[in-house]
Amino acid sequence: MRVSIALALLLIGFWRPVLADGAEDWPTHYRFADGTDVGLGANIEGDVNDFSHRDALTAAQRATLDDAHGARREELSVIIRKPGVYEAQWGWDYWNKTYVDVYARVDSNAFVGRDLGRFRVGYFKTYVGFEGYTRTRNDSFLETALPVSAFYAGRRSGGSWEFERPAWRIDLAAYAGADLQGDNDGTTLTARVAWTPWKRAGDVLHLGLAASDETPSDGTLDGRGRNVVPSARLRARPDAFLTTARFVDTGTLTNVDHIARRGLEGVWIRGPWSLQGEYLEEDVHRNATLATFHGNGGYVFGSWVLTGESRVYENGQVANVKPAHGAGAVELLVRYDTVDLVDTGADVHGGRQHDWTLGANWYLLTHFRVQANWIFAHEQGNPVYNAGRAIDPRIFAVRFQIVI
Repeated sequence: MRVSIALALLLIGFWRPVLADGAEDWPTHYRFADGTDVGLGANIEGDVNDFSHRDALTAAQRATLDDAHGARREELSVIIRKPGVYEAQWGWDYWNKTYVDVYARVDSNAFVGRDLGRFRVGYFKTYVGFEGYTRTRNDSFLETALPVSAFYAGRRSGGSWEFERPAWRIDLAAYAGADLQGDNDGTTLTARVAWTPWKRAGDVLHLGLAASDETPSDGTLDGRGRNVVPSARLRARPDAFLTTARFVDTGTLTNVDHIARRGLEGVWIRGPWSLQGEYLEEDVHRNATLATFHGNGGYVFGSWVLTGESRVYENGQVANVKPAHGAGAVELLVRYDTVDLVDTGADVHGGRQHDWTLGANWYLLTHFRVQANWIFAHEQGNPVYNAGRAIDPRIFAVRFQIVI
């Protein structure tokens, strides 16, 4: 594994001077005279995971934490847009065999002469979970934090309204019916309101509230033709993808009436320094005599770009650092994340976990990035997963990414 990482870094370093001339101007888009832009987008990611400190695990559990390497995403999108007028996108992840964003969006100003916001229909991400709503190509760490992984609703089919002013932003969306995978029948209403007193390049403050209410449909068929009763399952990987282990897992919660999610989010950027954090809650309301399950969690992380650039903020999201130096941009990060899936009143014992992660990102030009995460996981004695014994594995993970 370490030989593979060293070889990949050596190859990137060797080819970088060759790629430097014109590497920022890949011919993946064509712009017509009227401003219409047609092009391709891609996000290709490959991971290497190394697991250690597993003595407290059983042999079967250790097998789920074997060292591994493989693809994380192979996303390809077709995009057509005219800035300030409309945008349409179709995307597919060839590795995970799932749709990514598929939608059409229009800017009201181009049609009614006033800025009444942007309107979108299609298949796109829900709002509760800032780190989840951030585009996957722009993730600061290899994986979203534990509570986002456990609670985030992902993409659904519906329509949205986005309205932004210098000091605030509103996002509203309604989703209905099955998603493009044929799953998640039902309805969801979601909203996010953010206060942004300043959001200049390299100087940003974003404080937001988000909430959603989901009502699953009763007795429907999923995308594989199987009958589905309203249910929910909250669980999370240990901040790394190449494992089937979930140290925290509620199991399947049945007889679900509706699911309420809430979140507080904040982003601060000042030059090369930044802070980001969230607090999330999820209530699973159930029918019959079953008690409501309540779970919660949060994270906070800090970032320092050694080479002096700033994290990018636009359209209510953060984006990758854009290198300003010939050797690229280097970012150091540290994150603490925690999730609690234990609710004794609802007789659910899904476990509690908190992780510390040290991260480093190397942005080579705009289209290449290498990420490294060293994860110190601690699960506090899930009686289902590990018979009540606390475990604290270590994970070293590396990702190689190409973005177009």
